[in-house]
Amino acid sequence: MNVIFTCGGTGGHINPAIAVANTLKERCPDCNILFIGGEGYMEEELVPKAGYRLEVMPAYGLERKLSLSGIRNNLRAVKSVLSAIGKCKKIIRAFQADMVVGTGGYASFPALYAAKQLGVPTCVHEANAMPGLTTRMVSKWADKTLVCFPESVKYYNQPEKVEVVGMPVRREFIYTKKDNARKELGLSDKPLVVTAFGSQGAKAMNEVTAKLFALEQAAGFPFQHIHAVGSYGWSWMPDYVRRQGVDLTKTAAITMQEYIYNMPTVMAAADVIISRAGASSCSEIAASGTPCVLIPSPNVTDNHQEKNARALEANGAAIVLLEKDCTAQGLFDCITGLLADTDRYQAMTKALYGMAVPDSAERLCDVLEQLAKIKEK
Repeated sequence: MNVIFTCGGTGGHINPAIAVANTLKERCPDCNILFIGGEGYMEEELVPKAGYRLEVMPAYGLERKLSLSGIRNNLRAVKSVLSAIGKCKKIIRAFQADMVVGTGGYASFPALYAAKQLGVPTCVHEANAMPGLTTRMVSKWADKTLVCFPESVKYYNQPEKVEVVGMPVRREFIYTKKDNARKELGLSDKPLVVTAFGSQGAKAMNEVTAKLFALEQAAGFPFQHIHAVGSYGWSWMPDYVRRQGVDLTKTAAITMQEYIYNMPTVMAAADVIISRAGASSCSEIAASGTPCVLIPSPNVTDNHQEKNARALEANGAAIVLLEKDCTAQGLFDCITGLLADTDRYQAMTKALYGMAVPDSAERLCDVLEQLAKIKEK
């Protein structure tokens, strides 16, 4: 079986595809897997690191504002998509793909559309409760549309083609043991707080985090802290932290890095996670059972991150803070309060495990095998 995964732009699109690819490889060791992604995006690093071959092409997002610059960008995007569709057809033919699976990102549409034109079965997975632009376009002709939440089915015109499978996460998020993870990271007995606001980072939240470092220092470092800055903040944040009076070269309790590549280990070791509320992040946190503070991005379409966060909050699985209300002192108080409240902490862990779908990748692989059988006929 030859399977192409197409995804990109953010870890929330890439990591679920890698999770499914890993599971498929375990179930079918002789299958061939290829990824198609966008040029200059995270997939160029994450996919090869996971051990898979990647083909890339230029990818541009559509601007919703009808400004002159927006129109120019959209014209360039359309030209890029048309070129990418032609390139994808060549890749699909050469690879002799049995199916193409899309998990989101600008690169998904050209590959899925090319596959449809070539008569290759297609499948699209939507992470959020409300479908994104790519999924809305693709679901009309995709052979299968896979969603995370039962309530999502109502958004699709052909519900008979929609299947609820949950959000695939790598098995390491489910099975990594806390004690082993803490030993691997060389942590002390103090609690560990992990902060990460997306692969590209978020300026406002990085600034809040830098001020949080200063509060931790003033309080005598009551917990250890690992912070992922993201690509956009890596150049300026170290200096910004120094201006808050914190010298990270002399501060063993705080680790700041551009990206956390071993997130399953770090998440398993953590006592509190502070994160955005993308569907992938929420699912990874649920799988790990680590109590969390979710700060939804205010800059996403249809405000889908707050909807994801509120779903966890309604089940007692998360504390939700809006970015506009988030201060370093408020975040510090939230962390220390949660760590001190044993009953709430344990209830949150139980609620997270209750929301997790640990066999999501297996469910998605079941669908792929069904599509492969249909193609054989």
